[in-house]
Amino acid sequence: MTQLYTETFGEGKPIVMVHGWAMHSGIWRNFAKELSKTFRVTVVDLPGHGHSQPIYPFSLESVSRLLVEVIPDHHACWLGWSLGAEIVIEIASRFPERVSQLILLAGTPCFVGNDLWPGIQVKILDSFAESLSLDSQATLLRFLSLQIKGESNPKQALQELKKSIFEYPAPDQRTLLEGLEILKQSDLRQVFAEIKIPVAAILGELDTLVPVAAGENMQSLLPHMELATISRAGHAPFLSHQGELVEAICGFMETK
Repeated sequence: MTQLYTETFGEGKPIVMVHGWAMHSGIWRNFAKELSKTFRVTVVDLPGHGHSQPIYPFSLESVSRLLVEVIPDHHACWLGWSLGAEIVIEIASRFPERVSQLILLAGTPCFVGNDLWPGIQVKILDSFAESLSLDSQATLLRFLSLQIKGESNPKQALQELKKSIFEYPAPDQRTLLEGLEILKQSDLRQVFAEIKIPVAAILGELDTLVPVAAGENMQSLLPHMELATISRAGHAPFLSHQGELVEAICGFMETK
């Protein structure tokens, strides 16, 4: 079986944290340690990211199956950030017995926007795919710059992101391209609307990748979903607004 790298911190109710496209678990290790003062937090490197071995194809089906095989917690809250949000929705749908609660951090069931759904333009993702073969590091830096757009201190946020993401080598191109295909092609809105467990979405007010307007659309699909917006936050609130994010997660977990 493919080996996945995990780290676990703290004691208490289990939370499994799944990172976003082209990232790795180190991106939010400091935040995970802060959250572990209250919960038992497990962070994982997705296949082909960080210290984890790759799998092909890198798809929602294959990744979700592997994660539930590797993670020992049999009934945990799964928290997914960005691409990770789509992965944890897939896990909740395919393996509901493994999921007690779901937290979508700067993520939605449909990443690409259209006239009826707020989201990123598909042409932006296409441009990332085209430029990966030319200069993968420059492409990742472009993506990082989108994540901190609108932050109150964007230079500091970008420095922290760059320091964390380049701690390990970047994923190989096939993994990156197949991850982009998930973001471009996956539409889990119908699946999301059928989830029965407690769900929270935490969005950044200034996020340009996952617009805060998507929150109301998500609540229309899933009326029992709890929605929290972090003021002045962009796409990575675990870096810029750690205290507010911990408070929002604790508030959700303590009532469920």
